[in-house]
Amino acid sequence: MPSSSATPDGVLLVDKAEGMTSHDVVALVRRKLEIKKVGHCGTLDPIATGLLLLTIGRGTKVQDLLMSEDKEYVGTLLLGMITDTQDRQGKIVEQRSVPALGENEIRAAFEKFRGDFYQVPPMVSAKKHGGVPLYKLARQGKVVEREPRLVHVYRYSVDRVALPEIDFSVVCSKGFYVRTYVHDIGETLGCGAHLHSLRRTKSGRFAVANAVTVDQIKSAPREEIVARILSLPEVSRMRGA
Repeated sequence: MPSSSATPDGVLLVDKAEGMTSHDVVALVRRKLEIKKVGHCGTLDPIATGLLLLTIGRGTKVQDLLMSEDKEYVGTLLLGMITDTQDRQGKIVEQRSVPALGENEIRAAFEKFRGDFYQVPPMVSAKKHGGVPLYKLARQGKVVEREPRLVHVYRYSVDRVALPEIDFSVVCSKGFYVRTYVHDIGETLGCGAHLHSLRRTKSGRFAVANAVTVDQIKSAPREEIVARILSLPEVSRMRGA
């Protein structure tokens, strides 16, 4: 671990709170550590919680490597309502009745999205179109054509069915949009769906169980947060590099 007096370099695991943007967390850590060079690996939307990897100082050099690793999420989808953002923050654009779906029908819909398949990135995403992030175009009421991208689901589980809610977990490749996954499963079931809640539990070999909370960052002395930063050699060992 780096000393409290030195400029820290490495990776800090943060358990992001709901209602914050990923940039909010970056800004908080910049103030706490009194360092400008802080980045994050993989945006979490404000409704999402869980693991956010922050690269500190020279740790930003491994940011692309960390972003390329697989992610694990747990979430809840809500059937019967489609929103323009594919999550609960969006405007409801269509409501449909939810049939008495059996567990076999639900699992068959999830099974359709296992292994390799193509996703169309949502308009509310950081992916760029003509150099402009899609979410900025969406705020202007614009919808542009997006090229489908190949993604991969390694495994999933249906953890609870209490219609219209379904709890699930998914382990997926980089570039995967859970909100679109939920939307597409809802379309397969015929009643539509949107993402109600989401928590990232793992990124590569890093787990949220080892992360510092936002409240701890706010209240703990600077040296305690510095002590939680994984050094670059530690990061390499954890990645199996």
